[in-house]
Amino acid sequence: MNAEEKIRYNKEELQEFKDLILKKLEKAQKDYELYKSLLSHEDTNDIMDTSPTFKVLEEGANVLSKEEIGKIAQRQLKFISHLQAALMRIETGTYGVCRETGKLISKERLKAVPHATLSMDAKMNRK
Repeated sequence: MNAEEKIRYNKEELQEFKDLILKKLEKAQKDYELYKSLLSHEDTNDIMDTSPTFKVLEEGANVLSKEEIGKIAQRQLKFISHLQAALMRIETGTYGVCRETGKLISKERLKAVPHATLSMDAKMNRK
């Protein structure tokens, strides 16, 4: 390791990642709420269940089953928890450090997957 190789991201970089994570977290939470509301409306016979029913029957395969929506909601909840954990790593100063190699995860990877805990090298070596 050369003397100039960074071992941590600076405050400005961390703030940039934090802003990105907060935006993704907000969208993920909205999506999760939408999935939850879809699940809760499927069991009712209110006005939401009358006219769309015929359209749902016409669309057939394009409509997600309750089970599929539930699985998507669970994945969304897991994604939310990963994003929240990434925010905690920012607060504790360990964000962006590969948990296997101890080296910085590239900015490009973190921008694409802001909750990543492994560098691409470490991830590829796991396969």
